[in-house]
Amino acid sequence: MIRLGVNVDHVATLRQARYRDEPHSPLAGPSPLEFALAARQAGAHGITAHLREDRRHMQEQDILLLRRKAGLPLNLEMAATEEMVDFAKKIRPPHVCLVPENRQEVTTEGGLDVSKNLGRLGAAVAELQRSRCRVSLFIDPEPAQVEAAALAGADVVELHTGCYARARTRTEKLREVRRLLEAAFKAHQHGLELHAGHGLNYDNIQGIFVVPGLAEVNIGHAIICRAVMEGAQKAVRDMLRLLKKYRLAPG
Repeated sequence: MIRLGVNVDHVATLRQARYRDEPHSPLAGPSPLEFALAARQAGAHGITAHLREDRRHMQEQDILLLRRKAGLPLNLEMAATEEMVDFAKKIRPPHVCLVPENRQEVTTEGGLDVSKNLGRLGAAVAELQRSRCRVSLFIDPEPAQVEAAALAGADVVELHTGCYARARTRTEKLREVRRLLEAAFKAHQHGLELHAGHGLNYDNIQGIFVVPGLAEVNIGHAIICRAVMEGAQKAVRDMLRLLKKYRLAPG
């Protein structure tokens, strides 16, 4: 069975829409930690969270709470900056996934160019591993990037599945699956554990089951969207039940 890492970033996105200036007020919600605890109860294997440079969703306190209280292994997504490496060394999550960041993007788009940044990424990988973090590199499904990830000393590669998720025609989907297969074979040749993530949902997930040796997928947005929609009726009924307690003043 493929392990499921549940990404809780967009629980924090929803919270920040209203509580940006006080994300840890007792009134602030929804809580990434509470969602993580629910995911654990449902059988998830891990929790993924991305602490971005601009702190647009997750905050340091969120990461600390997830690390200490979620009861599942934390996979910390982060850029390979000095600030973030120092933060990861301090809290020592069991897993770190190095990802690219762009201030203009809504969410991470595209993988790291490991080939062009081999020295910097290799140094970050080694420093994190010395703190007993298992390190993954988030890359596009290209054999050259897999080889570069191996040279950088990564333990894991996470293949970016965004192009696969955006493919609409059968021809496009087959082309993207072939890219994933080629990258997977190269990862296995180098002894790298294989993960996948980005844009995976309830409709397209089975299309990547042909990829051999896939150990883990990280999925957030699709799960959070389904949680919102499938819980909507209960949420409305609960509010209506409270409203029924209202009584007009006499007269």
